[in-house]
Amino acid sequence: MDGNGRWAKARGLPRTAGHRKGIESVRTVIEAARELGVEYLTLYGFSSENWRRPEGEVLDLMHLLRFYLRSEIAELHRNGIRLRVIGDRNRLAPDIVSMIANAEELTRGNKVLNLTIALSYGGRAEIARAAAQLAREVLAGAVSADGIDEETFAARLYTADIPDPDLLVRTSGEKRISNFLLWQCAYAELVFTDTLWPDFGKRDLEDAIQEFRRRDRRFGAVNSR
Repeated sequence: MDGNGRWAKARGLPRTAGHRKGIESVRTVIEAARELGVEYLTLYGFSSENWRRPEGEVLDLMHLLRFYLRSEIAELHRNGIRLRVIGDRNRLAPDIVSMIANAEELTRGNKVLNLTIALSYGGRAEIARAAAQLAREVLAGAVSADGIDEETFAARLYTADIPDPDLLVRTSGEKRISNFLLWQCAYAELVFTDTLWPDFGKRDLEDAIQEFRRRDRRFGAVNSR
C-alpha cells in the first residue's frame, strides 16, 4: 500500500494526512474484496524497514494503528472477517500487542474473508526466523536435518496456515516487492499500478483481478491448452 506520502505532498498536506486517507482505502478495499468473493487478503501495513523513518512519522503511524484497532475491529467482526497480524511484535508497544491479540481472538471463527495485516514485517527476517526455529528443533532432536523440505520450512513461517498469494498488487508506480512475502510470492502474479494508495478503490482491485485472470499460469510446466 504505497503512495500515501506522495498523495499528501501533491496536495500540500503533511504526510500524516496521506496515511489517514490511506486508512479509508483500507476500508474500501477490504469491503471490495469481500464483495468480490476474495477469500484471503494481505495488506502490507508497516515494514521492518519503516522503523527507520523519522520518529515523529513512526509515532503518528502507531497512533493511526491504535485508532484502527479500536474503531474497525467490531465492524470486521460483524462482517465475518477474520483478522491476523504477521510480523515482529517485539518492536510494537505492549498496548498495541494486546489489542492485536484481542482482535485476533474475537474474529478467530470468522470465515467470510481472511484478512492479514503485515506489521513490523520483513520477508528476509521471516525466513531467517523460520531457519533459526528449524535449527533449534534439529539440535533438540525434534526434526531430522535430512527431513527438511519446502513444506517443513513453510510450516515455520508466519503464514503457515494461509495459502500462498495468487496475486500481488503494488500501488504508486513502484515496480518491486520490497521484502514482502518473499518465500510465499514465488509464483504470485505481479500487478503494478500507478495509482497512489489513497486513490485505490474497488475499480482498481477489479482491474487487477481481471489482469490476473488474463495471465497464463504454468508454474514452470507447459500449458496443455
